Amino acid sequence: MQINLESIHKLNFRSNEAYKQIRTNIQFCGSNVRIICITSSIPGEGKSSVSFNLAVSIADSGKKVLFIDADLRKSVIIGRLKPDQAVSGLTHYLSGMSALREILCETNIPNLEMAFTGPIPPNPAELLGNKYFSEMLETLRKEYDYIIVDTPPLGSVIDSAIVARLCDGVVLVIESNAVSYKFIQRVKKQLEQGDCKILGAVLNKVDVKKGSYQYYGKKYKRYNSEYYAVY
Repeated sequence: MQINLESIHKLNFRSNEAYKQIRTNIQFCGSNVRIICITSSIPGEGKSSVSFNLAVSIADSGKKVLFIDADLRKSVIIGRLKPDQAVSGLTHYLSGMSALREILCETNIPNLEMAFTGPIPPNPAELLGNKYFSEMLETLRKEYDYIIVDTPPLGSVIDSAIVARLCDGVVLVIESNAVSYKFIQRVKKQLEQGDCKILGAVLNKVDVKKGSYQYYGKKYKRYNSEYYAVY
């Protein structure tokens, strides 16, 4: 299915550069790290925005990318992006109501395809833990350079740990000054106990006007203007 995403937020320069850096770090993890789970500790840390923007950034580099919205409990993706037509989703496929090809959507973003969640099921963890989801990932691995999987917060439900076991690595999104160190460590330990490979963390919603972040921003801006002025 060909869809148009009618509400795409354009990133500013600083945010765009940050996602490029995350993209580069992931690529340096190795050619075998291609299916990546994104999660957070609690709701509202911005993991869905990070997931989608990371997928767009990788697609911008010329890689063929699939974004899977696997937050089957409370997805915000379809409401934010506003596709221009109704789509079948992941729950339709996992419950046997749709074929895999019927839930994959080409978008108006070059190199980016998407699979949305579908209706909220009564048994999200069971659907993600069945053989159809793992078989789906292995099938899609052959067709895409990267697959980004957005999942629910691990501090709230177990779904992310189930998905992360099937992925090549997991990235934890952490909102600045919102989650305690001990709680993040508990979530990290839960991933490690599930034999999930942690690629790293993304510090999100940082107030760059405060402290060292403001200083770094000024230095970086001056560096850019001085470096490129010659050209």
